[in-house]
Amino acid sequence: MAVKAPVIAQPPEQRRYAAVLDWSSRIGLAVLVLGFAAYAGGLLPAQVPVERLPELWSLPVGRFLAETGSPTGWGWVPLLPRADMLGLLGIAILAGGSVACLLALVPLYVARGDRAFAWICLAEVAVIVLAASGWLAGGH
Repeated sequence: MAVKAPVIAQPPEQRRYAAVLDWSSRIGLAVLVLGFAAYAGGLLPAQVPVERLPELWSLPVGRFLAETGSPTGWGWVPLLPRADMLGLLGIAILAGGSVACLLALVPLYVARGDRAFAWICLAEVAVIVLAASGWLAGGH
């Protein structure tokens, strides 16, 4: 007779976090792949044409930015209609997935009366958003 491993029930907050992380990862990856396809296939205009990449790859970052007119910080957001900037959107979605996960937990904790956990989630979101804003590094 085979011994079955015990089934361990996962708490609802772990299931919700995992579900949101799964979806944000899938969406981020899809945007990344579609952006690359649009860039490599020439389906949308690009900030840096694909043909120029070999000559630009070896440049120091300052010179690369100067030669391509590429933005720094959050300056890529207004350029989202450009194919090469769509890749940055995919990366931002992947990097920001934890924010969506933490925000999805807040209603569970509030409904359960775990206000401390809800506040911790909100504090973590605030720290992540503040760090991503560039304000602490003077990039505001």
